[in-house]
Amino acid sequence: MLVDSHCHLDFTDFDEDRDGVLARAKAAGVDLMVTISTKVSEADKIIALAEAHEELVCSVGIHPHEAGSETPVTGEQLVALAAHKKVVGIGETGLDYFYEHSPREAQQKNFRAHIEAARLSQLPLIVHARDADEDTADILEDEMQTGAYPGLIHCFTAGPELAQRALDIGFYISISGIATFNSAKTLRETIANIPLERLLVETDAPFLAPVPHRGKRNEPAFVADTARMLAEIKGVSPEELARITSENFFTLFTKAPRLGASS
Repeated sequence: MLVDSHCHLDFTDFDEDRDGVLARAKAAGVDLMVTISTKVSEADKIIALAEAHEELVCSVGIHPHEAGSETPVTGEQLVALAAHKKVVGIGETGLDYFYEHSPREAQQKNFRAHIEAARLSQLPLIVHARDADEDTADILEDEMQTGAYPGLIHCFTAGPELAQRALDIGFYISISGIATFNSAKTLRETIANIPLERLLVETDAPFLAPVPHRGKRNEPAFVADTARMLAEIKGVSPEELARITSENFFTLFTKAPRLGASS
């Protein structure tokens, strides 16, 4: 089995064929998908989507792009939302200094509230980091001094320094279809040095479709293409890569149901 640890199936990109997307995922061996929250104001919508499909679970959180427009939340408020049985993680949160759709101060305050929620709930923190590696790692390390919490860096595209700092605080690292791009040679070199026992795979659908689907709308079935590339990088079979990354997922996402565990 494979797990798509990060997708956005609530997005309107999937409104016309969501059931077909889920069927294709199952046919590709993807037994579980985490559909990721970007706005707490739409938490009810994403939870309802997860409730409607056995193979879906979800998160609750505010994407850094939305940190300036969404009503600020406290850690306690996020924990209350995360009490639902279908909510398995906190986020996505983090810092994005590339687009800066929200002020950096708002992003950082939002990030720390989510970290508090992860600490209180012990659900994994789902971190988005773009052009903000140093501040991201500094905040994660600073907050770890207050009390431990689990988490991962999603759609990892940074260099070995952020990878090592994340690993040093016990985080996992999730790899998207970017790793299959011809231009991603340096990223593949970094991935080669990340322990296989700390890797997850994701699509970030509808974005970032892997080769050979690049330029198309991404969907969870395509996580199999990223997994094949990862298997090649790590020198294992695709089946072994799927087994290990799925086990890693369940080790981190302790609330997620083990569907298709016998496959």
